[in-house]
Amino acid sequence: MGEHRDQFQARLKHINRKHEALSAGYSARLRPDGLLVVKPQRLQSRISGRSLIFFAAAFLLFKGFLMAALGFGSYDARVQTLAGGSGIERAGAFLMQADPVSVFLARKIGPVLR
Repeated sequence: MGEHRDQFQARLKHINRKHEALSAGYSARLRPDGLLVVKPQRLQSRISGRSLIFFAAAFLLFKGFLMAALGFGSYDARVQTLAGGSGIERAGAFLMQADPVSVFLARKIGPVLR
């Protein structure tokens, strides 16, 4: 008797899991043999890869602009000061440290600013 109860509980658990998945949205498709197949929809991120690349490019351009406007020595001194602060400031210093792309952009922007 306990064996039948365990099988029933397993089937019930499977049905509940499927119901949870379908509650967030589903798509139905009719197969060529006439069977209607319902599958849960996957959640798609609202942030696209293109927007992440755009954000990274804008951030690197901003860093290059700061380096060109402040000068490389002053910029490095400010980043070192930031690195001596709290945890959030150290994380900011890590993000704002000079990298090859930002230095390249700063060298291209520098003559335009002067």
